[in-house]
Amino acid sequence: MTYQDRLLKAIPGGAHTYSRGYDQYPANAPQILKRGKGAYIYDEKENEFLDYGMALRAVNLGYANEQVNQAAIRQIEYGNNLTKPSLIELEAAELLIDTIDSVDMVKFTKNGSTATTAAIKLARAYTGRELVARCAEHPFFSYDDWFIGSTPITKGIPQKDIENTKLFNYNDIASLEQLFLKYPDQIACVILEPAATEHPKDNFLHKVKELCHKNGAIFILDEMITGFRWDLKGAQHYYGIEADLCTFGKAMANGFSVAAVAGKRELMELGSIEFEGKERLFLLSTTHGAEMSGLGAFVETVKFIKENNVVEHLWQYGRDLITLMNDMAKSFDIDKSFVAGGIECSPYYLTFDKEGKNSLGLRTLFSQEMIKNGVMMPWIALSYAHGEKELELTKNALEKAFEVYKKAVDEGYEKYLIGDVIKPVFRKYN
Repeated sequence: MTYQDRLLKAIPGGAHTYSRGYDQYPANAPQILKRGKGAYIYDEKENEFLDYGMALRAVNLGYANEQVNQAAIRQIEYGNNLTKPSLIELEAAELLIDTIDSVDMVKFTKNGSTATTAAIKLARAYTGRELVARCAEHPFFSYDDWFIGSTPITKGIPQKDIENTKLFNYNDIASLEQLFLKYPDQIACVILEPAATEHPKDNFLHKVKELCHKNGAIFILDEMITGFRWDLKGAQHYYGIEADLCTFGKAMANGFSVAAVAGKRELMELGSIEFEGKERLFLLSTTHGAEMSGLGAFVETVKFIKENNVVEHLWQYGRDLITLMNDMAKSFDIDKSFVAGGIECSPYYLTFDKEGKNSLGLRTLFSQEMIKNGVMMPWIALSYAHGEKELELTKNALEKAFEVYKKAVDEGYEKYLIGDVIKPVFRKYN
């Protein structure tokens, strides 16, 4: 049996995150990985690949950062999980409060889905309302029903959960205004990322917040991806806005399992216990939510970011990479079929056929050819470990990949693609 066969036999979908599933990668991608170091990953045979996946954006310093690892190991040696709150638990909480302008209180958990769902629960408890307005363009908020029910994958989800989440569009304040008009006094909260593929325009975030408060709804910013990348103090600081509630994860602990829901005291303290006689809200209560190794890694990651100007590095490397990819595409006369862009600290690339339509076939082929040349680029996630050497390796891989890509644009990707085209995660049928 192959590793893929064994994975599918043991794990539904063959991975614990759908974005790691085999259907998200070309056929020549390694079926299983053994380790990572810096900007590189290694398969079971120690074949090396320069990586732009970076653990689904969870790693922003580089794999196995020695400073962060040692901080986590120290906490493991202290016991890792104690009967009462730990010193590192308090230190980590106070650090996040000191770092993020909008945060008065924080509750840690192990993944982003539980953090965003906790934010939704707080908003519903505070407002007494049920409806959630979420941004349609932002791809993922939670594995829980309030979000998945708003995607094409509704199997197993109660109809009321499907109906309770409404969609609006990013940088389109009128679409959100229409929701508030259609569902007066029913929307508990609005949840969106501060930014994803484009910056907010015309004070969009500020208008969203104003609209929320005008209509008695809670303004939630999901900073799973933007946090500790756009700015050490979050994209909120970068864009000059404060959320009522916000969520963090991904890059906050360089790959260790740490996420958080945080925000204003009047909201967060709904989950507290010291107010005698007040009706209780059961917020988050997880045995491993404040696991010491992860929180030690978080504290050390923030220290490393400060000491090494990590955020500035991500922005500059992203600028250089976007320029490199677009210049090379132009030199191969495929600049209408391959476009790099986005916010520089978190770039993207797009693939188009001869008619100018988005092409998953060409995207799969590009990823396939990059892997052939030692680079894993399912998307673009950057780390501090990506430097001049890595940019040069990327350039060499692009040159070879674009030779095939150009032919595929003219002749059809089917002639050059090995295996199946990658598929969207949110599809109704396998």
